[in-house]
Order: sequence, then structure tokens, then C-alpha cells
Amino acid sequence: MRSLDEMNAWSAGTLPGLIGMEITGVDQGLVEARLALRPELLAPNGYLHAATVIALADTACGYGTRTHLPPGAISFTTIELKSNFLGTTREGAITCTATLAHGGRTTQLWDATVRDAASGKTLALFRCTQLLLYPPAGAAQK
Repeated sequence: MRSLDEMNAWSAGTLPGLIGMEITGVDQGLVEARLALRPELLAPNGYLHAATVIALADTACGYGTRTHLPPGAISFTTIELKSNFLGTTREGAITCTATLAHGGRTTQLWDATVRDAASGKTLALFRCTQLLLYPPAGAAQK
């Protein structure tokens, strides 16, 4: 299993690092993350921007996929995602719990729940399908 420090280092210089996402927990089939809200992550109407929620959930699912690649797989790509928004917030922090629903040889399916950190209220439900990538036949792995 990857360490929290290692997983958080993946975010440096990329979107998850830019928005301030932090991986707070990892276990078999599970990734937990947190994001402190600030005005730049809100929509012009002052509420949480949908893209902020998706960035948190998709990244948690992606980091989960990366930590659960089967032997021979070298990477992955998101092929489908779905979000249902149930609520919003304006301040504080949001958390995400991503769980592995299916861990196959060619795809992984992750479910995520985004919550208001203070109240525990569910803000969004998320499902992400990842296509696992393998080197071309006959290619040498690095």
C-alpha cells in the first residue's frame, strides 16, 4: 500500500495540488481525501463549484486506481464519470471517501461520496470507471 506522503506528493505541480487537495487515508479498496474551501473554488454565485467537487472525487478515485493497478498494468485513464449533486456549502472543507466497487483486469469502478466536513451532510455521489492501460504487446517495460 502507498503511504499518504507518497500519494500527496503526486499532487505537486498538478490540478490536485493547485486546488489544495490532501489525501487523508488509504487502505485496501479505499481512499479518503479532504479539500479546504476558499473563494477561488466557489462559483460566481458564491456556492461550491461543481468542478471543485468533481476534481476532488475524480482524483480520489484516480489515486485509488493507481494504488490498485493489477500486475502488468502501467497506468489508467478515466473513461466515464457521473455525478449527482445533493447539496452545497460555502465555507469550511469537504471530504471524499472513494471505494473500489469493481477491480477487474481491464477496468476498475470506483464510487465516491463527497461530504461537508463539519456537518457530515452528503453533497454529491460520484461513480468513475477507469480503463487500465498495459504496454503494447512485445514492448519492454521500464
